[in-house]
Amino acid sequence: MWIPGATYHITCRGNRRAALFYDKKDRLAYLKLLEETRSYFPFHLHAYCLMTNHIHLQLETIDHPTQEIMKMLNSRYAIYFNKRHRVVGHLFQGRYKAEFIDSIYYFLRVSKYIHLNPVEAGLAARAQDYLWSSASAFLSDQRNPHVTLEKTFSYFPSPPKDHYRQFMESSDELPVITSNISMKE
Repeated sequence: MWIPGATYHITCRGNRRAALFYDKKDRLAYLKLLEETRSYFPFHLHAYCLMTNHIHLQLETIDHPTQEIMKMLNSRYAIYFNKRHRVVGHLFQGRYKAEFIDSIYYFLRVSKYIHLNPVEAGLAARAQDYLWSSASAFLSDQRNPHVTLEKTFSYFPSPPKDHYRQFMESSDELPVITSNISMKE
C-alpha cells in the first residue's frame, strides 16, 4: 500500500544473504544511483545504512510509490554490480521490504535502529564511525548530501543534535519529543 507523503523503512538483502557491496566503489555507485533515482522520482531520505549484505533506507515518498523508486534503484544497481563483477543472476533476495512508519515514535526508533545496525554487527564501535550510513550527519558536524535532517531533528528540543545523540546512546527506545508535528507534515 502506498500513501503519498508516507514514510517507510525499506530493507533489501543480497540473494542467499550474499554481499551486495564488495568495496568502496560499489557503495559509492549505489549512492550515485540513489541520487539518480531521486532525480526521476523525488523522495526524502531520512536515514540510511549500507551494510555488506543488506540495505536500510528510511524513505519518505512525495509523488511516487516506493515500488517505482526501488524498482529503478535496485535494477540499476544490479546491472552495475553484475557488469562490474562479471557475474549473472539475481543480486537481491526477492522484492524489497517496506514497513509503513505510522507514528513519530516509530519514525525515531527506525532512525536509531538503522544507525546502530553497524554497531550491533560489530563493524563499528560507534554509529558515527561507520562510513556507509547517515549517522555521522546526525551525530557530528559531518555533512551528508543524501539525507535530510530537519524532520528527525524537529522532534527534539534545542539543540536537537545533542538530544538525538543522547537518544542514540540511551537504552530507552522512546525519546521525549517536544514537537506536535504529525507524520503527514
